[in-house]
Order: sequence, then structure tokens, then C-alpha cells
Amino acid sequence: MTMTVETDLKEILGEIKQEFAHLNRRLDKIDEDLTKLKISQAEIKGDLNTLKTEQTFIREDVKELRSTYRNQIWALIITIMGAIIAAVIKFGFLPNP
Repeated sequence: MTMTVETDLKEILGEIKQEFAHLNRRLDKIDEDLTKLKISQAEIKGDLNTLKTEQTFIREDVKELRSTYRNQIWALIITIMGAIIAAVIKFGFLPNP
């Protein structure tokens, strides 16, 4: 029992050609998407480098502010202590010897 199917070779090659064209269009679309992703990734890397630089500057500014505030607190403490001592001397809160 043999069965013979006759099809025109031209039709088969036409179908194969259509499938290849379809696959080629899909590959082109994937290639475009990949290119867009690469461009976006490069932009993100550039933004990330900018953010790292800004973070470094902010850290330095915070360190400087901390030392400035620390110095101001000590100056305030010394000023208050000096005012208390001056008030004690001026108003005679200490007994006279």
C-alpha cells in the first residue's frame, strides 16, 4: 500500500519562502528592540554615574555640615558657660570672702 502525494515543488518552495520572510521580519523586530534596549541601558549607566558623582558631593557636604554644627554647639556651650560665670561674678551669687 503505497500512497503517492503529488504537490508542485514550486508551491512548497513558495511556502518555505513566505515562512523565511516572516521569520526575517520577526528577527528584524527583535533586533530593533535589542538596539533600543542597549541604548536605554547606556542612558541608565550614564545617569547612574551622574548620581554616584552627586552622591559623593552630598556626602562631602554632609561631613562639612556636621563639623560646622559640632563647632557651633561647642561655641554655644562655651558662651553659655561664660555668661553664667559672668552673672555669678556680677550679681554676687558667690559669698564674699
